[in-house]
This record gives sequence, structure tokens and C-alpha cells, in this order.
Amino acid sequence: MRTPLCDLLGIEYPIIQGGMAWVATAELAAAVSNAGGLGIIGAGNMTGELLRAEIQKCKALTSRPFGVNVYYLSPFVEEVMETVIAERVPVVTTGAGNPGKHIERLHANGTKVIPVVASVALAKRLERVGADALIAEGMECGGHIGEITTMALVPQIVTAVDIPVIAAGGIADGRGLAAALALGAQGVQMGTRFVLSEECTVHPRYKEALLKARDRSTVVTGASTGHPVRVLENKLAREFLQREREGASKEELEKLGTGRLRAAVRDGDVEYGSVMAGQIAGFIQDVLPVREIIIRTVREADDILAALGRKAAQSRRDVGILEV
Repeated sequence: MRTPLCDLLGIEYPIIQGGMAWVATAELAAAVSNAGGLGIIGAGNMTGELLRAEIQKCKALTSRPFGVNVYYLSPFVEEVMETVIAERVPVVTTGAGNPGKHIERLHANGTKVIPVVASVALAKRLERVGADALIAEGMECGGHIGEITTMALVPQIVTAVDIPVIAAGGIADGRGLAAALALGAQGVQMGTRFVLSEECTVHPRYKEALLKARDRSTVVTGASTGHPVRVLENKLAREFLQREREGASKEELEKLGTGRLRAAVRDGDVEYGSVMAGQIAGFIQDVLPVREIIIRTVREADDILAALGRKAAQSRRDVGILEV
């Protein structure tokens, strides 16, 4: 299971871990990288110094490539970028903004730049400014979402650009990886699946909430603010949606959401915290070591693709017999 993305990033398997704020720590990133994927530290709203400590911790835990996700709505984005450059981080993924003004310096530093995109127009724009690859993220994902599903988004972006595309949103096993490759992607990004790993340091109650999730357990809050977020439905989410229906201002809603992700991830408040999760959470039933997650995913995808190849070959033989 090797694609050109593996050569681009220096990884063994075409699997990237999502850069989830508060969730994607050095411990998780290092575990994913050590298992042959690309681990990502989620910078979120970290200061430059806090990020530096996480990067150095990750370097102590792995000698393999890893990355940092830079969130462009953070008030610390400039110092975060300075830290990424100073620490010579191999890969940067970006979200909620255009990394164009930083790409030249990042490339000069040897850093690959992979923005998360949710539309064809943005994908084309970021290819023009020098992105090395793109993460096409469908609205099934947890956290901040776009408006297009993974199945519809990925092939359109693959067709529109000439750089590698990584599929994200609703992927948690080998079937998702095989489907992404069939759509033309060169790899996948998984978030929720890696939250439910042994190496993920989120509060145990956060993991328990995900394990209890069903197919319709997530809701989308914040649509009225312009920054919709997919979370598990709980007391906070219901209050948020009620206030939106009542016409609460963007400022009121942002105040309601401030600090709620940390409350869920670190304090285990799964009722009044923001429990971000993808729609695939209802499918995941276990907490596994990162290495097992990756190996299972790759082996299952290999088996599926091989079986499809055999079926296709048999179909061609059958057609040949009928034609004769």
C-alpha cells in the first residue's frame, strides 16, 4: 500500500492523522508517525512557546516525519509559523485560511504545505500559490465543516488539480481507504478513529462518549456564525441550537462556545463541553493501539482492492466467453 503521497512525505502508508486542536498532541502524533503514517500536532490556539514544547516532545518520541496543523483563525498564527520554521517541521497542514503568504518561507525551509479544503475553487487557488498537496475534507468530519460530502468533493478536486489529494471526512477503516483511492485520492486523513486510540490523551469520558455514539448522534452547530462545527449532541449542543433558532448574535454564540472544547477534551465534561466528532463515530466500537489501527486499515484496503481486481478480471473473462 504505497502511493506517490508516501514518497512526497517520507511515510510508509498513505494515512494522515487529523490535526485536532487539544486532541492531536505530541504523543498521538509520534505514535502515528512511528506506525508508518503521518502524525500531526494540532496547534489550535497555542502560543508559539507552547507549540515549541509539543514539537520538541514529538521529536523526542519519533525520528520519523510529522507535521503541525496551523489554524488560521488563531490569534497566534504568526508566532506559530515562526516556531514551525525555527523547528524545521517537515509538514504543515492548514485550516480556516489561505497559507499563501507563508508558503515561500516554508518551502525554503524544506517544509511541505498541505491545506485542508472544502471546495474546488479553494483547491485551485491554493494549488496556484504553491500547495504541495491538498486535504479534501467532506462535511462528515468532526469539528469545523464545509458544505459538500466526501464522496462528492474528492473526485471533483482530484479532477481539478494536478497535485496529490488526500480524502478526509467519514473515513475510519480499510473500506474508506479503498474508496478514497478509487475516487482518485492518494491517501486519507482520519481524525475520529485516532481519537479512539490508546495513545490519544483525551479524557476517558470523551472516548466513552464517542463509543456510545450512533449514526445520527452528531449535530452541526454554529451555522449562523459562518463557522459550522460538527459535535456529538449533548446539553451544550442543544442549547447552542436553541439560541441559534432564537436569533442569538454571533458574539453571544461565540461566548457560549469559548473554552468548551478544552472542557470536553481535558476535563471530561461531555454534557457542557464541545465533543467534536465525525459522523463515522457511530461505526467505531473499540479503542485500539495506533499501530493496529493503521495496519488493519491498510490490510483491509489491500484485501478489498485485490478482491475487486479479481472480480473485474473474472467479469472480463466472462464477457470474452459470451462474445465468442
